[in-house]
Amino acid sequence: MKKVVITGVSGLLGPYVEEHMIHMGYDVLSVDANRPKVSRTSFLKVDLTNLGECYGALAGADAVIHLAAIPVAYSHPNEVTFQNNVMSTYNILEAAAGLGIKKVVLASSESSYGIVFSRQNLAPKYVPIDEEHPQLPEDSYGLSKIVAEKTADMFYQRCGMQVVSLRIGNVITPEMYQNFPAFIHDPKPRRTILWSYVDARDIAQACRLAIETDGLGSITLNLAADDTSMDIKSCDLMQAEFPEVTDIRSAIDGYQTLLSNEKAKKLLNWRPVHTWREELNKIK
Repeated sequence: MKKVVITGVSGLLGPYVEEHMIHMGYDVLSVDANRPKVSRTSFLKVDLTNLGECYGALAGADAVIHLAAIPVAYSHPNEVTFQNNVMSTYNILEAAAGLGIKKVVLASSESSYGIVFSRQNLAPKYVPIDEEHPQLPEDSYGLSKIVAEKTADMFYQRCGMQVVSLRIGNVITPEMYQNFPAFIHDPKPRRTILWSYVDARDIAQACRLAIETDGLGSITLNLAADDTSMDIKSCDLMQAEFPEVTDIRSAIDGYQTLLSNEKAKKLLNWRPVHTWREELNKIK
């Protein structure tokens, strides 16, 4: 049984990753600055901005899934968000490298492309956005994710540690599907995330696959559902909110995602299986 350390278990996504890894037979140590409401496994309270504490938390682990972070822009002073996210990620990778851990998964974000928190009404350069799209954040949160990805590249160069940075779209947990009817016909509220979403259970599966797959090096992968979160066709969404974007690189005549997940599918053999339409039917 392999031991995996999961940071950020008290956050929105953490419990689903924790539950999935336990279900798949992993020995899990859960780490956070705050104790989770529900304890499923061993828990350790850790300040991830302290390198020594990271060494202690990761000792004996075979892999790390690092989800802990200030999760949005502007919830804290900019410098606090940047320092917390950058240093905690650096310390996790430094400790993992020092301990000889060969597999790490990082929670990056679609926010690194810059559109999500833009105050300049930034539009995508093209759609669907893939991992080669320019990263143009105006905020310290998006910048912190870019720095984390570059830090991952450095550690791969230093010691060959595989680091998979998952650029995660809008995380949706099962109970959140009941909110969908309120916005699926209005393109404006979710325009800055390009109407993307991804189920927390599908993200958990991607985290596991990123650990179990070999030979990836340091890579970035978008995670999104195959469809948008809207009951409006993708071409109509783009025409309504981003008519200036004319570089359309694949079919969007249906409800196709505008945050490409093709690379994750190819390299991880990952498939998002939860869709909002099916989940709404379960609620009804």
